[in-house]
Amino acid sequence: MSKWAGKYVIGLTGNIGTGKSLVRRMLEHLGAYGIDADALAHRAIGKGAPGYDLVIQQFGQWVVGEDGQINRAKLGRLVFGDPAALKALEDIVHPLVNQALDFIIKRVKHKVIVIEAIKLFESDLVNVCDRFWVTYAPHDVQLKRLVNKRKMTEADAWQRILNQAPQEEKVKKAHVVIKNVGSVEDTWKMVFAAWNKIGAATTTPAKETTQRKVQSQMGELTVKRGNPSNAQEIAELYNRLSSGGKKMSRVDVVEAFGEKAFLVLRAGEKVVGLIGWQVENLVARTTDLIFDPALKLDKAVPLLVDEMERASKELQCEASLLFITPSLASEQKIWIDMGYEHRSPQTLSVMAWQEAARESMPPGSVLFFKQLRTDRILRPI
Repeated sequence: MSKWAGKYVIGLTGNIGTGKSLVRRMLEHLGAYGIDADALAHRAIGKGAPGYDLVIQQFGQWVVGEDGQINRAKLGRLVFGDPAALKALEDIVHPLVNQALDFIIKRVKHKVIVIEAIKLFESDLVNVCDRFWVTYAPHDVQLKRLVNKRKMTEADAWQRILNQAPQEEKVKKAHVVIKNVGSVEDTWKMVFAAWNKIGAATTTPAKETTQRKVQSQMGELTVKRGNPSNAQEIAELYNRLSSGGKKMSRVDVVEAFGEKAFLVLRAGEKVVGLIGWQVENLVARTTDLIFDPALKLDKAVPLLVDEMERASKELQCEASLLFITPSLASEQKIWIDMGYEHRSPQTLSVMAWQEAARESMPPGSVLFFKQLRTDRILRPI
C-alpha cells in the first residue's frame, strides 16, 4: 500500500494528447481526489513560492522575465538540452512537490487519490503509488488532438509527440491501460469498469450535494450534483436559455463532464439553473452560471455558489474565480454579500491565480474573485 494510511493512490501517466487529464477528471467525478503533479511543479517556482529564489540562485537572474516570474520557456530550453541542469532543477522542484503532495493527501478525506504526472515512472512517485494507470492513443489521434484542441502546427505537434519516450514502455508498466481512441462515452465506460475493479471497500462514491432547500416565487429550490445521466436536461436548459449561442447536444454535455462538474438547480421537478466549474491547480473556475429569468437571483445565486464553494473547499481550493456575464455582474449587492470582488486577472496576488484567470476567462465575461483560505499549499518558507 501507499505511504499514506487509509489511502489508495493511483499514479496516472501517458504521453501528450492521450487524455491523461480527461481520465483524471472522470475519476474525480467517481469519487477520487485528483492532483496534477506537473501543475504543482510549476507552482513551486512561481514568484513567492519556496523554489523561486533557489532557481534564480542556481541558474541566474536571466531566467526571470519582465513580469518578475521565472520564464519557464527559457528555463526549459536550458534544462532539456543539459542533463546536469535538468537534475539540478529536479533537485529543487521534486522535494517541494513531494511536500505539497504529502500536505494535500493527509488533509483530504478522499480514500482514492489520483496523481497525474507526465514523468511518473522517472520520478519518486513510483514508490508511493498502489497502481499505475496509463492512457494510450495512436500517433494520428495524438496529432489530431494537438492540432485541433491545442492549436499547434503539425510540425510542432509531431516534434512534441516524437520527443517523448515510446508509449509502449509505459504501457508495459501499467496495471490499467485506457485506450482513449473513440468517443468520450467510450472512455467513460473503460474508466468506470476499471474503477469498479478497485473494490467497494477501498473506494468512496462521489459525495452527493447536501439537499439544501430555499423557498422562491417558483416554488421550493433544491440543488444537487449533476452527473452524465443528467446530460440531456442540462443540454435542454442551455438551449432554452442561450441567446443565439451554439446549441448543445447530450453528447456535448457528456464531453463537458470530462472537463468540469455541474450543480443543477431545480424548482420542483423543473431544472431552472446550473453552475458549471472545474478545479485545477487548487483554483475553482466557474465558467457557466445560468438561471431561468423568472428566478429571483438573490435566492438562486447564493444557493448554487455556496454549494460550489463547499465542494471546492473539500478539494483544498485556495481561491474561487467566477467568470460571469455583464448582466449578472451588475447584481453587485449579491456578489458583495457573498464576499466576492470585481477584479482583473493581473490584480490577483498569486501567479497561479493569475494564470488560472487568463486560461479560463471566456471573451466578454467579468471576473469576480474570492479567497477561500489563507493557508496556501506552496507558500514561502
